[in-house]
Amino acid sequence: MPIEQVIWKVGQKPERLNSSKLDSEKELEEMICNDISILNEQWMLIGRQVMTAYNKSIDLLALDSTGSVIIIELKKYKTPREVVAQALDYASWVQHLDSSAIANVFQKFAHYYLHSTGSLDQAFLEKFGSRLDDNDLNSSHQVVIVSSELDSSSERIVQYLSNSNVPLNVVFFRVFCDGERRYLSRAWFIDPAETQERATSPKISEPWNGEYYVSFGHKMGRDWEDARKYGFISGGGGRWYSKTLSQLKKDDRVWVNIPETGYVGVGVVQEPVVKVDQFLVTTDKGEVPLLEAPINEHYHRKWVDNEDRAEYAVRVKWLKAVPVNKAISEVGFFGNQNTVCKPTTPKWNYTIERLKGVFNIE
Repeated sequence: MPIEQVIWKVGQKPERLNSSKLDSEKELEEMICNDISILNEQWMLIGRQVMTAYNKSIDLLALDSTGSVIIIELKKYKTPREVVAQALDYASWVQHLDSSAIANVFQKFAHYYLHSTGSLDQAFLEKFGSRLDDNDLNSSHQVVIVSSELDSSSERIVQYLSNSNVPLNVVFFRVFCDGERRYLSRAWFIDPAETQERATSPKISEPWNGEYYVSFGHKMGRDWEDARKYGFISGGGGRWYSKTLSQLKKDDRVWVNIPETGYVGVGVVQEPVVKVDQFLVTTDKGEVPLLEAPINEHYHRKWVDNEDRAEYAVRVKWLKAVPVNKAISEVGFFGNQNTVCKPTTPKWNYTIERLKGVFNIE
């Protein structure tokens, strides 16, 4: 059924705010260009009105921290079905772009809209704190349609495509008025973390080997020595980073990689995920919450009351855990920015077999 967005002004008697539409889709496009975080804080805008080989232009192009390309298409004056079909047509073009073509798209965007001559590599590093890998760039893509509303038929089409593992989503924006003040409200049709998971599913796959991959963001609000000492893995700063931790159950085995560094540990999950302020560790003063223990990082302490942005932790019994300076990194090893995933690529099977030998793990 169509998504409905309603806002009430808090008071003794709640007052429902009047809703309206933006003066134009152009106004919304400008806001997204000025601050793409109104769509997703973990996206970086790289193109605007990008001309395709079919002589049609994509409204916006973005990247996420994995190098996945996001096609953002505003509904504008098109019918709902037209915008869905057009967005999928754009995706058929985007999937064939190589790294040099994407870098060229960014150069044009930087010149006309950012008034900069900086490179895509540098902008990516500044945004995400890690270097862009050519092998990851455009290894997947997803489509996001921006609209104030869709008809029921189009919503069924979007849901069907999503259920068929097509990484397509719709984000709805509405404007609410309180006197002269206007507020922008956002609602996703499908959980964006689910769309992201579909987008990063490998094109060439093998049966999953039962081993979980973990990306640990050392010195990105968390510290590997803390994790080694107290026995945990964690992720936070946004639902995209923390939600995947919920996949882990007791006795699952995890292999931990620090991006740009290497593999540092393998362990067995002891307990399901909990918010970091509820995660207890043993210290000289007894059992205390992790945030009250001697630790080297903040673990997004300032967002502890925000369920979406808070840090979450999973208790792990380490079978092998080495310091950062002894991390294992070799050509051919699997890598991914997802906090937890179940890789089905041949590279993952190779990585596990190699690490079993290095870590002396059965």
